[in-house]
Amino acid sequence: MWPRHLRLPSIPAAIATARGLATRAGRQLLFRQLFEASSCSYTYLLADAASGDAVVIDPVLETAPRDLRLLRELGLRLRYAVNTHCHADHITGSGTLRGALGGLSAISGASGAQADLLLGEGDELPFGAFALRVRASPGHTPGCLTLVLDDASMAFTGDALLVRGCGRTDFQQGCPRTLYRSVHEKIFTLPDSCLVYPAHDYQGHTVSTVGEERRLNPRLTLSPDEFVALMEGLRLPRPRLMDVAIPANLRCGIQD
Repeated sequence: MWPRHLRLPSIPAAIATARGLATRAGRQLLFRQLFEASSCSYTYLLADAASGDAVVIDPVLETAPRDLRLLRELGLRLRYAVNTHCHADHITGSGTLRGALGGLSAISGASGAQADLLLGEGDELPFGAFALRVRASPGHTPGCLTLVLDDASMAFTGDALLVRGCGRTDFQQGCPRTLYRSVHEKIFTLPDSCLVYPAHDYQGHTVSTVGEERRLNPRLTLSPDEFVALMEGLRLPRPRLMDVAIPANLRCGIQD
């Protein structure tokens, strides 16, 4: 279904075959994983090769010019610039992408942020022959989302589930017990082979799988009580840009 009953017109586009194309049941998905070094953030570009419809997940302001250039080089039309949550360590680039290319900004309605689309559990973001399905996965923040490709082959988990880790729960109304439940009920119920693409990585990992994380994640293989005790005992530094990033990101996709 379209988010909040939205209907968008078909957008034809022609793109050249490029690395990152994967064939799925007669469909071709163009996929890019992009990195921003100062916040160790990943931005993801997904597009339907036939229609040219594209989605960008978790764009970063500093690397928005790179993302714009790539979209234009590949002849893609931006449908959505989506944030998995209201980030505390960088300012989103969704407003820049939206302003330059059109398309719609999107974020969870539970985030308290402004955007063109406020997403919730069960919403879908269609792009060409593909769609991303929304699973609410709060705990790191109340408005965290996991975006799952419609064949359950890929999940974009934001900060809820990282490779061998998870997001912190000590600010932005975080709750370790909620996060534990979200990961186990909304992410670990996906197929073992489903690829996990997080919003950040600090150890050089690029991807994992649901099966790997269910077996090997040192935090989320604990019992719920052990997990809560671990998370409440962390003494992590305050994000350097938090006082700037959160107010800016509450206007997700609205800022110039």
